[in-house]
Amino acid sequence: MAKYSKKASDKVEETMHEMKEGELKSGSGKKVTSKKQAIAIGLSEAKKEGAKVPKKKS
Repeated sequence: MAKYSKKASDKVEETMHEMKEGELKSGSGKKVTSKKQAIAIGLSEAKKEGAKVPKKKS
């Protein structure tokens, strides 16, 4: 399993909370309902802020 930094974990937790409240929006402006999509958005935002996030495995 991938190891994420504390900062990345906090960001994912924050985005999951937003999704559950119905406030999280995707890049196109649509409401996010998928847990996987919410996690991906959280990791992406954490990466932009400089948090340690492992590369995506293909």
